[in-house]
Amino acid sequence: MSKRIVLLLVVTLFVVVDQAQTQTRNDITPHILPMRERAVVIDRWTEQRLNHLVPELMRREEIDMWILVAREYNEDPVLLTMLPATWQSSRRTTILVFFDPGNGAEVERFAVARYNIGFFETQWFPDVEPDQWKRLGELIEERNPQKIGVNFSEHFATADGISHTDFLNLRKSLTPELQERIVSAENLSVGWLETRTSEEIVVYRQINRIAHHIVDEGLSEAVITPGITTTDDVSWWYRERIRDLNLTTWFHPSVSISRSDAPAHSGDFSDSGESNIIMPGDLIHIDFGIEYLNLTTDTQRNAYVLRDGETDAPKGLKDALKVGNRLQDILTNEFVSRRTGNEILSSALQKAEEEEINATIYTHPLGYNGHGAGPTIGLWDQQGGVPGNGDYPLYPNTAHSIELNAEVYIPEWNRSVLIMLEEDAIFDGENMWYIDGRAEEFYLIPRQK
Repeated sequence: MSKRIVLLLVVTLFVVVDQAQTQTRNDITPHILPMRERAVVIDRWTEQRLNHLVPELMRREEIDMWILVAREYNEDPVLLTMLPATWQSSRRTTILVFFDPGNGAEVERFAVARYNIGFFETQWFPDVEPDQWKRLGELIEERNPQKIGVNFSEHFATADGISHTDFLNLRKSLTPELQERIVSAENLSVGWLETRTSEEIVVYRQINRIAHHIVDEGLSEAVITPGITTTDDVSWWYRERIRDLNLTTWFHPSVSISRSDAPAHSGDFSDSGESNIIMPGDLIHIDFGIEYLNLTTDTQRNAYVLRDGETDAPKGLKDALKVGNRLQDILTNEFVSRRTGNEILSSALQKAEEEEINATIYTHPLGYNGHGAGPTIGLWDQQGGVPGNGDYPLYPNTAHSIELNAEVYIPEWNRSVLIMLEEDAIFDGENMWYIDGRAEEFYLIPRQK
């Protein structure tokens, strides 16, 4: 064999290997930290938030003392986000206290508990004062706060963390004068839960990339064999895949189908039973979310299963997706700082109606919780606004799940279909932008080169 032929074979092999490696790189799941490294990141973020975010929010809400109380396995959702990463719950009765002395002084924080708690040193020593609640009362009286914020709320479950028993114990620990100074820390709690720091926003993109990579994998022939695979099969594949990656989900993945021969609104996106075998011509819809580094994602995307001879989805479906994307634009253009969720909803629905889009909007905050704290922008069954949660204003540096649907007539199917979309986005105070892009095309099964 001549040297020229050998050289040609080597070059060809190098190109093939390089192409294979490129394809492999494209298919690689974004980096996921091991558990120990996650704890380091979470603790760093928590300390930064306690040092900087809590003082800002307390001053914004004009609350000079904030008290959080929980008992083991009966947790205040806000308190849980302030514990060290290695703590899975509070221990015994855990009390955290913040106090702003005013005049620009540093906000004090401490625990009234059996143990030091990560970023909180305890100020209760049972050998000196055996009664934990009495000691709390002494510490409060020494500081003489004008407003004592406590986590109770009519509208936000995550801001309603103090139990009835603990609330009674707190009141009993105070003098009558101090009891009168107890106020709801609702907006303070919501502000803590909804606000994302600059570091969290940067990493949120990677978290969304991980979620989208898993979605991509599931909506492909690597998982779906038309004529055999059911929607339930795919739902459980997602559940197992999340576990395989050492991640968790905050709800069971939902996979459903819509097909051309189903009556309008009958059988659309049905998601259970053996009859839901995925077939060519089906439109597959997935609703999926993960939890990673204490932050959540929420994504809805769609795939089309090609019939024999097809290389793309029907034009009617593709046009319908464009209508859904237009509805997303209408909604996100209404995000203005300090507007309430109900105001954003009303304005967006009015503009959609002007463009003859049959719209339903049910967008929600995102962060520590999938259905997070912050302004609710419609519920699927409350398009006239949501009392309480919908009256909360929009603040900068918050994450939102842009969730909605547009009902669109599909000529090829001779009926209407709901195009259901959900993408995660950040509001930075001026602009709303998608954390890792949005779907503007259907996934195709099988994928086309």
